[in-house]
Amino acid sequence: MVNSSVKDLLETGLYFGHQSKQFDPRMLPYIFGKRQGIYIIDLEKTVEKLKEACQYIKELAAKGKKILFVGTKKQAQEALVVAAKSCGMPYVSSRWLGGTLTNWDAIRSRVTRLEEIERLEKEGHFSLITKKETALLLKEKNKLLRNLEGIREMREYPAALLIIDIKKETNAVKEAKKLDIPLIGVVDTNCNPEEVDYPVPANDDGIKGIKLLLNKFAESILEGIKEKGEGKKAETEKKEKEKEKKIVKEKEEEKKKVIKKPKPRPRIRAKVKEESHKKKEKKGHKENEN
Repeated sequence: MVNSSVKDLLETGLYFGHQSKQFDPRMLPYIFGKRQGIYIIDLEKTVEKLKEACQYIKELAAKGKKILFVGTKKQAQEALVVAAKSCGMPYVSSRWLGGTLTNWDAIRSRVTRLEEIERLEKEGHFSLITKKETALLLKEKNKLLRNLEGIREMREYPAALLIIDIKKETNAVKEAKKLDIPLIGVVDTNCNPEEVDYPVPANDDGIKGIKLLLNKFAESILEGIKEKGEGKKAETEKKEKEKEKKIVKEKEEEKKKVIKKPKPRPRIRAKVKEESHKKKEKKGHKENEN
């Protein structure tokens, strides 16, 4: 299990909340106090909630499920892409397109369009058209890559969404709720923690803090993937052992088997003669007695 200490979180400034005028009262259970008009997040609660979230995504990864990383604010973009790629998970870092989840077929059609343009470029089709047409296609390709690069390999709905700053990613939260997809979210003092299933109270504006949290999430996913691999290997070994035992047992049973020779069929004529001979003997004994 990925461990985090209060000291680690303290060093990255994850305890800083927003000013009191931006405060959401539903964050009170996670607040330590207020200093100079700024709310201070209780990092002990953060450590507790971070462990719960990491354990959950680890279990999902161990089952082979996909977790979609979402973070389009500038502070999170780079770190989010690095973390998602390190554990092989899909991500949205540039812009959340409306209907990314609720209008899945349309999004997949745009991915197909991207693949089509890349195929045309690879086959040398651009050399057969005008410069203007080439420029338009390249512009379309770059736009599609910017928005869809992170989810182009995602063929089905993710098992969960991992969101940095749920207040900014309101559309993502709404779409996930509509489809009953669980949410893991970093919630600052201006957010409503009740909107997500696994809230992690922390500052969502500091680059160092965001990077630390994302690394913890990525490590948990990698642990889950590793457990899945070990479990699969153990299951394969178990099946092979059972197969070997079965083969040995069958061979032993074959050795124990004794081939029984079929009983010879009695000769009917010989039997009839024997019976008639016995009858004659009996008849002769009776005559002698008389």
